[in-house]
Amino acid sequence: MARLTPMMEQYLATKAQVPDALLFFRLGDFYELFMEDAVTAARELEITLTGRANGGAGGDERTPMCGVPHHSAEGYVLRLVEKGYKVAICEQTEEAGAHKGIVRREIVRVVTPGTVMEQKGLQAKANNYLAAVVLRDDVYGLSFCDLSTGEILVVEHDSEQKMLDEMLRHQPAEIIVPFGEKSASYALTLRDLLACVLTEGLEKSHNLARASEVLLSHYGVISVDSFGLANRALSLSAAGMLLAYLDVTQKRNLHHLKMPAYITSDEYMTIDSFSRRNLELVETLRDKGKHGSLLGLLDETVTAMGGRLLRRYVERPLANKLRIEERLDAVEDLYKNLLLRDDIRQLLDAVYDLERLVARVSYGSANARDLQAIGSSLAVLPSLKGRLESAQAPLLQQLGAQVGNFDEIVDLIERAIVDEPPVSIKDGGVIRDGFDDYLDTLKSASRDGKRWLAELEQQEREATGIRSLKVGFNKVFGYYIEVSKSNVANVPATYERKQTLTNGERYVTPGLKEREALILEAEDKMVDLEYQLFVQVRDAVGEVLSQIQAAAEAIATVDVLQSFATVSIRRRYKRPQINTDDRLQIVEGRHPVVEAMLKGEPFVANDSLLNTSDQQIALITGPNMAGKSTYMRQVALIVLLAQMGCYVPADRAEIGIVDRVFTRIGASDDLAGGQSTFMVEMVELANILHHATPRSLIILDEIGRGTSTFDGISIAQAVVEFLHQSPKVGAKTLFATHYHELTTFTESFAGVKHFSTHVQEQDDSIVFLRKIIPQAADRSYGIQVAKLAGLPQEVLTRAREILVELEQGGHGVQDVSHRYPEPTHAPVIVRETAATYEPVVEKTPVAVAAPSAQLSLFDAADHPVVEELRKLDVMRLTPLDAMTLLYQLHQKARGE
Repeated sequence: MARLTPMMEQYLATKAQVPDALLFFRLGDFYELFMEDAVTAARELEITLTGRANGGAGGDERTPMCGVPHHSAEGYVLRLVEKGYKVAICEQTEEAGAHKGIVRREIVRVVTPGTVMEQKGLQAKANNYLAAVVLRDDVYGLSFCDLSTGEILVVEHDSEQKMLDEMLRHQPAEIIVPFGEKSASYALTLRDLLACVLTEGLEKSHNLARASEVLLSHYGVISVDSFGLANRALSLSAAGMLLAYLDVTQKRNLHHLKMPAYITSDEYMTIDSFSRRNLELVETLRDKGKHGSLLGLLDETVTAMGGRLLRRYVERPLANKLRIEERLDAVEDLYKNLLLRDDIRQLLDAVYDLERLVARVSYGSANARDLQAIGSSLAVLPSLKGRLESAQAPLLQQLGAQVGNFDEIVDLIERAIVDEPPVSIKDGGVIRDGFDDYLDTLKSASRDGKRWLAELEQQEREATGIRSLKVGFNKVFGYYIEVSKSNVANVPATYERKQTLTNGERYVTPGLKEREALILEAEDKMVDLEYQLFVQVRDAVGEVLSQIQAAAEAIATVDVLQSFATVSIRRRYKRPQINTDDRLQIVEGRHPVVEAMLKGEPFVANDSLLNTSDQQIALITGPNMAGKSTYMRQVALIVLLAQMGCYVPADRAEIGIVDRVFTRIGASDDLAGGQSTFMVEMVELANILHHATPRSLIILDEIGRGTSTFDGISIAQAVVEFLHQSPKVGAKTLFATHYHELTTFTESFAGVKHFSTHVQEQDDSIVFLRKIIPQAADRSYGIQVAKLAGLPQEVLTRAREILVELEQGGHGVQDVSHRYPEPTHAPVIVRETAATYEPVVEKTPVAVAAPSAQLSLFDAADHPVVEELRKLDVMRLTPLDAMTLLYQLHQKARGE
């Protein structure tokens, strides 16, 4: 192999620093990629893959390469990052020709999915989290950082499921695990569950001593006690590992990163990932979109900051009565005061995304347009502050006090930045006239020079008689006089030929050269000085970074509160009464999202009452499509809305604070995890039964429907008994089921009340009235629902015949082969031979269904299993005993 060129040697040495990233290597006006990086980038970006000789003279080996223009590289980088790649940016760090040898180049930043700062790569109303996790002694320490806003959160969990729930809540784009643990089982679970990039941290960076050192150095404090995490060693380890990773990849001071804030579980309601999904809090089950979710309904925020905070409110409602009431008081003030609410919305509409703008200022990537957006946003804060401080609600007054005064910064930006600045900050045209005297002098020299050039053009035309003569400029040759071919004979002898064109000649004169030197010197100095002045203004904004961040937090909170008020007025919501007892009562409650989606059709409201004494479990029966799931979901969503601090869709609501909401609704396979519909159902159910408390709210829909009738009804009854009898649970529960036989078993349970969805029969059809009535259903109306779904008439007719036989005590599936003609075409059976596979046509008899031992639950023929069930004392069975017995009976029924 031929010897590598110095440039390729430099490239390989740089690439060795970032083996897991695609290296964008700056060569002149392009970023080039080589070897495997080039092959990958060309494929993913759909750009041309070329090659170049990589050796010295005589070398014939070619290295794959591709490249993108430096001025448009941002878009290409973001496309790669969106696909899960990391991109290292290598820049020239000295001017070409500054000394002999190759130009020095260094990696200035590594862009990863969790460290995107570019506005085009971020969603305005969603955070982009980088997460870190440390596992020790079955305890997980977690840290989350949104680099684009400066937010850092930490928390610890004592189980893998809780850790996974936290990760699912934050949806990080990238997760850092300790060095050497990328293949650990929890790491692989995170990668598969979240489909995100998994990265190993620096060696030993998760060690508590090393992590603490990183944190102390970054924040300039002398003790970890400053973070309030003295007894949270794993949280410190995770945060330190995350910061160490940011230091290495971003290669700059990240002053905008806030102090780590611990997520206090006691202050918030816990909602596991199953329940968030089932209730469609932030996205729908069908298309994973925001429209049709609770978040989509509530989002009347005006600012991007408010939109991001609203999502956090939805995913983590409060469990503290004082804080809930504080929010409700603010919403009530905005609800009742139309002028206040409209003024606030109008003022917020003029506020840009201050959180991300000031983060870019600290990061060093803010341009003149960003500063202008900051200035115009800060300019409206005095008016916003005045309106908030004049409000009645204490929370609004506190938020007003949190908004500082930034008149000096606003004045500085207005004096410094032109009205319509360019995107680039290094090409001039950014600083306003009158801001700096020396810059004004240079601008005058540049303008005078260009005026002289315009006058020169006119003078030379008159002197030479060449009417088409013109004075021009390019970066290679500088200023020149251009004359067409037909007029070359008229060019004076004082002109010096500079360049020959197809259609003319270009010349210079001694006077033009002299003036060119003056103009270019002035323009070079002017551009450099403009950049220096811009950096000074940007640094001045950075000096009040923390005050602007505090104001941004207040603005986001105000925006969420006005959004709650706006939605509440538009949807006719009422203020809930928040209590600390166990009572949950809703009068004329409505499902917020379903009601909003109805097109002119009124929503049928329903009452709800649950407590832990005489109405702990509402057992709801009735047909499919009658509204059981909608009713149960609306109860859960009303509780969530109330504890967020929002008004609720009900005429009246008394909400005893709930610590956790659990839901088991719907059916789906987990094919990737190898779990059937029934297994998914049982896993979710197990999570509920293990973690529910007397302060929890449980929503269960069709428990046991994924297996056989006997198995399903046994599990369903055992669950009801467990929830009712177990002193450690006692949670308020809505339990919908098609097993209307359960109502017979539970009639003697004091805390179980029976309800059903009211339907009206008309001939052979039913009408859903969507009303919950206090009585049990005695039928499932399955055939009527099947008719509404459009099943063939012959199927419905035969189903009715079979239903009558079953209800009259018929047993077994009869031989019905005489009802159907023999198939016209014999089936084709493929037999394997020694050499090939040959189709063989055979006649096969029509199979006769075997008698079934499982039809009617109460009228079954004598059977040892049925006899044993009759002798059971179900009131003394624990859930574990019930499951064990169920397995044994199943084996007996199968004759095993």
